[in-house]
Amino acid sequence: MSLTPNQVKEVELNRLRAKAKQREREQETSSSTNANGKRPMAPSASAQKQNAPRLQRDSRLGTYFEYDLPKMVNSKGGFLMADDKEIDEATRRKEMERERQRTMQNMEPPILLELDKNPKCQECQSIDIDHTYKNVFGCLVCKRCTKEKPERYSLLTKTECKEDYLLTDAELRDQEAMPHLLKANPHKSTFANMMLFLRCQVEEFAWKKWGSPEALDTEYERRMVEKKKTKNKKFEQGLKELRKRTREGVWQKRKDAEHKHDQAEHAQISTALEVEKLEVNLFRSKSLWVPVRARGVFGGQVISQALVSATNCVDPSFGLHSYFLASASPATPIVYFVERLRQGRSYVACSVKAIQKGALIFIMTCSFQKPEPWQPQKQWVMPDVPSPEQCELEEDIYDRYRREGYQGKQLSEKLNAYFGDWASERRKSPIAIKSAKVHDISPDGVVRYIYWMKAKNIPEYEAPFQKCILGYLSDLKFIGSAFGIIGLDRFTNRGPNSLGIDSFDCGDWLLYVMESPRAGSGRAIMHGQLYTLSGTLVAVTSQEGVVRANIRGPSTDDSKPAAKL
Repeated sequence: MSLTPNQVKEVELNRLRAKAKQREREQETSSSTNANGKRPMAPSASAQKQNAPRLQRDSRLGTYFEYDLPKMVNSKGGFLMADDKEIDEATRRKEMERERQRTMQNMEPPILLELDKNPKCQECQSIDIDHTYKNVFGCLVCKRCTKEKPERYSLLTKTECKEDYLLTDAELRDQEAMPHLLKANPHKSTFANMMLFLRCQVEEFAWKKWGSPEALDTEYERRMVEKKKTKNKKFEQGLKELRKRTREGVWQKRKDAEHKHDQAEHAQISTALEVEKLEVNLFRSKSLWVPVRARGVFGGQVISQALVSATNCVDPSFGLHSYFLASASPATPIVYFVERLRQGRSYVACSVKAIQKGALIFIMTCSFQKPEPWQPQKQWVMPDVPSPEQCELEEDIYDRYRREGYQGKQLSEKLNAYFGDWASERRKSPIAIKSAKVHDISPDGVVRYIYWMKAKNIPEYEAPFQKCILGYLSDLKFIGSAFGIIGLDRFTNRGPNSLGIDSFDCGDWLLYVMESPRAGSGRAIMHGQLYTLSGTLVAVTSQEGVVRANIRGPSTDDSKPAAKL
């Protein structure tokens, strides 16, 4: 925007006034001179800062240190160091000479003005020589030819030379015969340096060693065939060892199956429970029984023998309750070690450890109590079931299945043999079993299996031995009933935890009521109650066991193939 004449005149007057004031200030400054007739220097910023009043410390900042940075010196980190360290001139000269030599080695030689005297590529006659190839391999070739002709000038690793050209490690390490380039391993810095070889030199050495490329191919095929034979031989040897171990396992299973005492022994409950006293508190089984299709010794027999061993170490007037903790193996006799944990006026606590082949296979804790019949009593009511005379023996049921079929179908040869074995086993067993109610469903939906059981042909044993017999029969049909409760048609036997209470006679019929409150994830929990004919509850049992159907779960990794063996 343009100014008016009055405005231009006002601006010029202001400029003149400013210049006049500036001249006045300069004259006042020049009037004060020093002794030398010079004008004094203007005070510096540092002097002004020193003359300035110091700031007051702010108490809110707490304790801190003030440093005067211009006065601070280098303390060299607290280390004592000589300030005037003498320099070793000889060492310095050697280091400079090494640096010069490294520089000369890494520096490419200059190109001469006379072109005929320069080295040329043996392929294209170019003077642009790759000096790494020249210095390491002694090969005159340019960089372009190394890229255009990889079939001759590419670099091979030591592994490739060994596998493709069948060269040995000693040959490849010979620098004169096989020059090589050392290069840092790209996979990991801690690995050894890579040895790189020139392909044309490797092929020339290999043709000279094997005679011709065809001879190398023949040797390569021969070695591959030999390698395959060795691999197959190793596989066959491993398979042979596996078959041998399998045969040994099958043989051991057969021997274990043969390791049965005379079945006549088990026709009497007294021989099934009998143990031999080896030392104080140390007992050994005399007979072991393996049920049909079972994996080990009958768990009820282990319980009863452990109870017999414990009973022989305490006053027989005491009562007991016991817990079955593990199962046993049928291979060799079982040794029972009884340890008295606590001795009181009314109770005695003991532990029984079963040892077989040096391994602990069974632990039981039991508490013997003096009977107190004057104490008040309360029990579950005995279910309403048919009497033993109205029920059918287990062996008779199996025989009927063999005659009339099972579940409306004719038996297969295998199943017919199973029922025959079970019927024979039940006849020889010292415990008689009758089915009172099978798969009985109560109004509240609880499924129960109920059996009558009694010991065959036994005399009037005392109460302590009756409790041992009760431990024997408590494992019969127990965890096997869980299969029927959840709808599986299988049989298995494992040991329960039993609780001895009142006096009773196992030579008379006992009602065994079984139910499963929960079954799943391949396991089942069973609860049982044992009643006398008069309805007295004499034992309560509980057991958790493996109950699996023949069903495989979904695979977690489809990429992994199934095992062949």
